[in-house]
Amino acid sequence: MKVVSVNVGLPCLLTWGGATFKTAIFKHPVADRVMLRTTNLDGDRQADLSVHGGANKAAYGYPSEHYTAWNAEIPDPARSWGAFGENFTTEGLMETAVSIGDRYRIGSAVVMVTTPRLPCFKLAGKFQRDDIIRRFVLSGRCGFYFSVVEEGVVGAGDKVELLGREEPTLTIAEVNRLYTVKSSDRQSLERSLNVKTLPESWKDRFRARLAEIDDHRQ
Repeated sequence: MKVVSVNVGLPCLLTWGGATFKTAIFKHPVADRVMLRTTNLDGDRQADLSVHGGANKAAYGYPSEHYTAWNAEIPDPARSWGAFGENFTTEGLMETAVSIGDRYRIGSAVVMVTTPRLPCFKLAGKFQRDDIIRRFVLSGRCGFYFSVVEEGVVGAGDKVELLGREEPTLTIAEVNRLYTVKSSDRQSLERSLNVKTLPESWKDRFRARLAEIDDHRQ
């Protein structure tokens, strides 16, 4: 497992759907090693801190393996690493294997997996396509957010070393499916409530879904 590319970007103005807004979804690979801090990489920022960034979303990882499928579905020969707004383009870390609470060493930093990525309208603006959000959600190719356990320096080519896992837990793929699909998988929904590092806002959604299941049974 390794980091293929480290990508950063600063907020800029983007027009889409008749509106102009700030976004930092445009990320570009950097050649030098970069300091990863508790809220972001040096040289990287988030435009709307109410939904992006912060301690639970300090960095966003996205598997390089997904680019082949995306380039087949939405051809763009100019597409480069960072196209999906990720800070770390990775190799060998897939949503079906990466789990909430996993801790990894990248360079001299230690990070922890927190949640899948839920796309917003800015992804549509980035790709200039109305259908990209639906495609992104249905594909399951969501990537994963990291919090920073220990600050450190990271760079392209760094190995990603698994240091430990949380138990009980769910994979990113499982949590993403529970959140984006109206799941009736009661066992997984109940298990999610015991995942210590899963944010309470996600657990609240899963509690509501469990309540709906109970109401339908009555």
